[in-house]
Amino acid sequence: MTAGLQVIFIEDDELVRRASVQSLQLAGFDVIGHGSVEAAARAIDASFPGVIVSDIRLPGASGLDLLAQCRERAPEVPVILVTGHGDISMAVQAMRDGAYDFIEKPFASERLIEAVRRALERRKLVLENQALRRELAGAGQSRIIGRSLAIEQVRRLIANVAPTDASVLINGDTGAGKELIARSLHDMSPRRDKPFIAVNCGALPEQMFESEMFGYEAGAFTGAQKRRVGKLEHASGGTLFLDEIESMPLALQVKLLRVLQDGVLERLGSNQPVRANLRVVAAAKGDMNEHVADGTFRRDLLYRLNVVTITLPPLNERREDIVPLFEHFLLDAAVRYERPAPLITDRQRAELMQRDWPGNVRELRNAADRMVLGILDDGGAASLDTSTQSLKERTEQFERAVIAQALEQCGGAVAVAADRLQLGKATLYEKIKRYGIAVKGESSER
Repeated sequence: MTAGLQVIFIEDDELVRRASVQSLQLAGFDVIGHGSVEAAARAIDASFPGVIVSDIRLPGASGLDLLAQCRERAPEVPVILVTGHGDISMAVQAMRDGAYDFIEKPFASERLIEAVRRALERRKLVLENQALRRELAGAGQSRIIGRSLAIEQVRRLIANVAPTDASVLINGDTGAGKELIARSLHDMSPRRDKPFIAVNCGALPEQMFESEMFGYEAGAFTGAQKRRVGKLEHASGGTLFLDEIESMPLALQVKLLRVLQDGVLERLGSNQPVRANLRVVAAAKGDMNEHVADGTFRRDLLYRLNVVTITLPPLNERREDIVPLFEHFLLDAAVRYERPAPLITDRQRAELMQRDWPGNVRELRNAADRMVLGILDDGGAASLDTSTQSLKERTEQFERAVIAQALEQCGGAVAVAADRLQLGKATLYEKIKRYGIAVKGESSER
């Protein structure tokens, strides 16, 4: 859980420092002890992969001075402060100023270990979140997440055919991730810097299909006031992704076949051929041979489209991919919604694996979005199946949702939310930290 992460423990009392460091090491943490803030400061910057535990009262710079330094140099690094009995009000103020948690002396080793474990889990998620931000900001290859044999075969096939111009047909159920495969083929091809144009054939009304795909000249029909470039021409140089290709009208199939064979098209209202250098990747549900047999799809067009066929199994046939995908979607949703990514329990992982996910990857992504947003719905998507959770887990989940809702309603005003919830401010701050709830506008009350 904490591989590669570190703990810096700062305490001037050598006996206390040694005992605490040993307790943390026995619990499996990588710990370095220091007798002062000055001795530890060189190791702390924004990229520090871990957490800091520091006594408040130290010779030289205090734990509060350290907290202030971290807010400037490493604001995402969790700081846990250790206080004496008389410093509780100081510690509460420190939490308002950004401390992750505080521990009161004398403390049991279990209390220290639990606080450090939670802080490291949060730090791990933040680091993963930052890595994902960098990945999402880049223009690199689309990620195909999963460790199943089926997905590994898909990855190998993509790597093999992406550099070519071979037409590809992707077979898979709704929501299985067919567009991601198409984007990966584009991103790994020499056409990666050219347009990737996606068209859902099933969503285009038949009467608009030709004008959308081939474009038109001004005056080609009533309402055509100026020339419009169609999807085929727009995709020239790049990749055209035709989803639900089985829905394409027969009359348009003939015209598409000509484009694929001759590399030219004509806009509506024009006799002037236009060169179209594009790669077509198509996606379909079900067996295309059945559509050919019942006369709704041309056999010659199918031959042109399925030079290579990639089959994407439904999620319930590659269950080992479910948890890695869900965790990836949690981080992705945390970036998009600017919310902390929640931790999922072993029980929830088991529940994820057991569900059928008829909506496949799309349904799984929606469930991750709702979990990040803290939405509990009848389908149980945010909480998964709470019937398998312990009373403690269900109570904590409910408490987190109630607190998050109260803070949202109060515009992030912790004092107002505390009054509404009939809690002390210190207690509410502790719960906010424990559940990793983001508080917007919190600085306005300080």
